[in-house]
Amino acid sequence: MAKKSGFGLIALVIVGCLAGFGYYKAQQGSSAAPPAGTPTTPGTGRYVALGDSYTSAPQTGAQVGEPPGCARSDNNYPHLVAAEIRPATFVDASCSGATTANLTGSQTTSNGTNPPQLDVVTADTTLVTLGIGGNDVGFIGLARECATNDKNVSPCKQKLAAGGKDQLAERIDATAPKIADALQLIHKKAPRARVVVVGYPTALPDGTGCWPFLPLGAQDVAYLRDAATKLNAMLAAQAKANQAGYADTATPTKGHDMCQKAATKWVEDLVPSSPALALHPNAKGERAMADVVLKLVR
Repeated sequence: MAKKSGFGLIALVIVGCLAGFGYYKAQQGSSAAPPAGTPTTPGTGRYVALGDSYTSAPQTGAQVGEPPGCARSDNNYPHLVAAEIRPATFVDASCSGATTANLTGSQTTSNGTNPPQLDVVTADTTLVTLGIGGNDVGFIGLARECATNDKNVSPCKQKLAAGGKDQLAERIDATAPKIADALQLIHKKAPRARVVVVGYPTALPDGTGCWPFLPLGAQDVAYLRDAATKLNAMLAAQAKANQAGYADTATPTKGHDMCQKAATKWVEDLVPSSPALALHPNAKGERAMADVVLKLVR
């Protein structure tokens, strides 16, 4: 969910850790099929993909679409889904760095402006996937606070959870109505469409992480893991409350996190060993995400 291309690797660490994983507790939402709607079958229907960089999947394939600053890949999960269901029309409006505000408002990128993503949702749309929310929580701002050269220090938990007040939990709670509003707008614009909220895949392993490759102290790893779990759980809850399906991409990607060996990982670390943006899903990760969505919409 990179805010913009070109920001520092430390910022990427925080974004990937927080918004890129989520399966660690039993309350994590599991996949749920969307309510009945008009099927999208080969040669019929219109599939629209909305989302941030975990949807656009920078560098996992050839760049497609405009503006270039959105860094959409032709090998991201929306393109993989479209290749399988073969709709009459497919539009990928996802953009690296997007927030829910960019669903209804334009987004300025490092190379061009992306129109409001919801502009591509039309009355004849039959399928919408939505992968967004992490950037709304403001994880980029945590970069300097969380990164540490001392694995025994955890500055983020000390600051953000001081006095029994969990600031990350509050930010996630504040994002929930934005997701709800987005889903209601999608239903209003495309009343026949099946809608699927796509959760974030697992980027971190169980335990204390892999310092110094991931420069986070052990307590911060646990704290941020809890926050990411809450983010995915919130997305699942809002999907259920707003007539949408939920694609739990964290469960099938568990064990393929950024701390694994190159042949096993589906989410890249600071120095990618396969084509992908640092701390984002690689081609195998996007394939896994696509497979979850396909099970819900076929």
